[in-house]
Formats: sequence, structure tokens, C-alpha cells
Amino acid sequence: MNNMLLKSPSLTLHHHSTIPIQRPSYPPLILPFPSNLTNPLHVPISLSMKCSISPNMQPFKTIEFEPDPSLTNEDLKPTSPSQRTFSGLEISSLWVGLVVGVPSYYLAGSLVDLGMSWWQGISTVVLANIILLFPLILTGHAGTKYGISFPVLARSSFGIHGAHIPTLLRAFIGCGWYGIESWIGGEAIFILLPNSLKKITFLSNNLPWLGTSPLEFSCFMVFWVAQLAIVWRGVDGIRQLEKFSAPILIFLTSCLLIWSYVKAGGFNHLFSLSSRLTNSEFFAVFFPSLTANISFWATVALNIPDFTRYAKSQKDQVIGQIGLPIFMGLFTFVGLVVTSSTKVIFGEVISSPIQLLGRIGGFSTSVLAIVGISLATITTNIAANVVAPANALVNLNPSWFTFRRGAFLTAVLGIAFQPWRLLKSSESFVYTWLVGYSALMGPIGGIVLVDYYVVRKMKLRISDLYTRSAFGEYYYWKGFNVDAIVALVVGILPVVPGFLEKVGIVRSVHDGFVVVYNNAWFISFFLGGFLYWVLVSLRRKLGESDAIDTLLPEAK
Repeated sequence: MNNMLLKSPSLTLHHHSTIPIQRPSYPPLILPFPSNLTNPLHVPISLSMKCSISPNMQPFKTIEFEPDPSLTNEDLKPTSPSQRTFSGLEISSLWVGLVVGVPSYYLAGSLVDLGMSWWQGISTVVLANIILLFPLILTGHAGTKYGISFPVLARSSFGIHGAHIPTLLRAFIGCGWYGIESWIGGEAIFILLPNSLKKITFLSNNLPWLGTSPLEFSCFMVFWVAQLAIVWRGVDGIRQLEKFSAPILIFLTSCLLIWSYVKAGGFNHLFSLSSRLTNSEFFAVFFPSLTANISFWATVALNIPDFTRYAKSQKDQVIGQIGLPIFMGLFTFVGLVVTSSTKVIFGEVISSPIQLLGRIGGFSTSVLAIVGISLATITTNIAANVVAPANALVNLNPSWFTFRRGAFLTAVLGIAFQPWRLLKSSESFVYTWLVGYSALMGPIGGIVLVDYYVVRKMKLRISDLYTRSAFGEYYYWKGFNVDAIVALVVGILPVVPGFLEKVGIVRSVHDGFVVVYNNAWFISFFLGGFLYWVLVSLRRKLGESDAIDTLLPEAK
């Protein structure tokens, strides 16, 4: 008997092709093997689920395999060729629906409140979205090529179990946004209430421990329950409502723009908004504002494969997303024009479109406008901020969590975020909420992209993404990739002191930590990605090999 290094096993497929399984995290294993056996062993697998692997999208090669039940459901399976129907125009329409909303309306106006001129505010928003296009398109590539969603893509870099870490962090931010959108919808209900009810002292006075009035909180809860009732009907009901939201809000926005132009006598009021900042003050505001605006869609930049997995081709997913900076620039321009015109029309600045609609026209006009915004808010909120967290929870424990249970927990956590505090000022919304969570999204995005493009050269083993076998390429150490987890933690840590100072937990920190916090997404993104590459490179240099022993039994 001679010692020989055994090659990795292969999956025997129904159509007679083979895909080798490799484990980069295992060292070479040398075992005695009969000298008269020269062919590597093959491990037969019973296969039943279809996926599509298409490096260039055409032609498709169909592979059948049987996944581990704990790692898949209908939402996690790779999309089939028949499901990939999104054209570039349809993906652009999706972004229009996401962009046209009340939070986007606030963005440029918030920057003007902080001292920027009108063109500086809009330019900051556009630049941030141009920068974000790169991770959006690069991360979306995997969804289009392999038909996989973000939770499945994260398994390649974090491990089949470690993927719960980035998906739950993404879900955490989704819960916060759910609360913000719900509060905005509650404001619409509050405006429709009769003034006699608003004048009742014990209902309208703010409670210090709550941070808002009982009446406003009650409106928030009414809208919260209304959304939950729609979620309870399932994803199909959500999709039917969603397609009507963008046109309604676009129509209302156009009407607002025309109204402001006519009532204010043009756009001179906008052009008069000059900067109130010196050069040094401008850059002190610019960099955290740029980070905040990148963070606005940083969550979607992570789970964009959830959408691009339905794209017809890479060309369609790129063309569909390339309009994002234009859409954001135009809509924030409208928001800034309308907001600045209120100073001329009403003698005071009204930054909230909900409150503005309450001041325009008669009661019927207000009801129509606010119902339209409420409908758009509900559909956008559920699609963008409920589905992803709910699916992350289902992925965490498919045997207990259903979509309904996941959605309910998402909604409860949305209350815990106390969105009325986040939106009480431009500074808290921009510097605390948006900049704060960018420190979580940045390193995850960096690690996922480095793993996909640098480490794996855009080549994934689909079968291994759905198996708990210790032989699987993405099993790593008990299902966790320690390199990715270490890089994630190190990417977040430098931002923590600045965040603690911003929320008031510590009184002051070194100026260097303030600079790091103001550029949280950039620093955490590049630090996390670079460290992950270094750790993987060091592990390879230490002599780890792709080879494993084919005689070992499959892990249970």
C-alpha cells in the first residue's frame, strides 16, 4: 500500500457532468490507499432541485440537486430561467418606486438645514449615489449569474451558518426603517384628525419618557396595525399593492412641483439658498453627509441580489440600476424646491410633505393627497423593510419562523427604534441613524465583494451553498468562516467610539475617532474588505490545500 494524496470528490449529476467539491479551509490529508486503485472515488447524490448556472447568461445549464432542508425554502432556491424576466426598464421602475418616498424627500433639505447651499445639497446626494452604484452593480452580478439571493450569497464568504450574521444585521436596519416609515404614515393620519381633538391637553402634550404625545403615538400605532394587516395577507397581496404606489406618488410630487412654482412665482427662492458655511465648516459637514447619503441605500446594496436574481442578463441589471443617481437627484431637487417655496407662500419653512399637504386646498384635497401618500408609504415600507428581515428570520430557523411571524417581529422591533426621536431633527436623522448603521453595512459589503471577485474569481459552487456537509466548500469551521467574522468585527470597532459620543453615552472622544465616525462607511468598507483579503492570503500561504479525503464519511 502506498501513501497518496487523494483528490476532492465529485457530485455525480443526472446529466453526466461533474462538479468537484473543494474545501479551501482543510489542509492536505494523506491516507493509505490501495495502489491498484487509480481513479478518484465519486460520491453519488440524489438530486431533485433545479438551479441555473450561466457565466454569460446563455446558454443555461440545468443542474439538479437535493439541498439540506434547513438551508433552503422557496425563497432561497436559485431562480430558474423562466423566472428571470426583469428587463432593464423594469429594474429602473423598481428604483423609481423605492426612490419616490418621504425619506428621500427630506435628504437635500436636511443638508440645507445644516448650512449647505441648494446646489451643494443636491450635488452631495448625487455624488453619494454615483459612488454607491459600484457596490450595487458588483454585488448584483452574483444574483444575475447564479440566481441566488443575498442570504445564499453570504454563505460563500461567511459560511453556511455564519451567513446569519450579515443577514440579521441587515434585518436589524430594516426594522429601524420600518419604524421610520410607519411614523411618517402615522403623521398622515394625525393631520386628518379634527383640531378639537388635537387641542385636548393630555392627548397633545409630549410625555418626556415617551418622547412624543399620546395622540401622535396612537396614530403611529394605527398605521402600524394597518400595515401588519396587509402583511398578514402574504407576499402576493403585497406585490399587487406595490405596483400602484410609485405612479401615485410621482403624480402627487409633480402636482406639488407645479403648485410651488406657480404660488412662489418661480424658482428664485431656491436659488437664493446660499451656503452658510465657511470652507472648513463645509468639509466638516460634507463628509458625514456624504456617508449618510451612501448609507441611505447601503442596505439595498447588500441585498440587491434579491432583485437582480430575476434579471434577464447582466446588461439589464446594469442598465436598470444606472439611473439611481438621476432619480435621487431629481426627486431631492423637487423636495428642495417645494420646501423652499413654503417660506414664500406661508411665511415659514415646512419641510414635511405630510404637513404641507395638510395646508393645501380643502378637506377633500387633503384627504386625497394623504391617502395617496399613505398607500405609497405602506407598499414601499412593506416591500423594502419587511420582506428582507422576515426572510432573514425564516432563514435563521425555518422550522419555527414563518413569513408572518418574521414580519410581526420586524414590526415590533420597528416600535423599539422610537423613530420619532430619529426624525426629530436633521442632525439626528443624518448623523446618528444614517451614519451610525453605515458602520455595519460597510464591512459586510467589503467582505462579500472581496470574497466574490478577488478570492473566488466570480466562481461559486451552487451545490455547496445548500449543503451542511463538512466536505462543502463553504462549511469552513463548523459552518462559520472565522476570517470573515474577524474582518467584520475589526471593520466596525474603529467607528464605535465616535458613535458612543454621538448618542451621548460618552462625553468626548479623540478627534481621530470623530473623523473615523464621519467617514464610517468608507473606512469600514475598505478596512473590512482589505483585512479579509489579508487573512485569506495568510491562510493560503500557511499551506492549506483544497484537497480532502474522499474516504471520510459525509458529515451529519
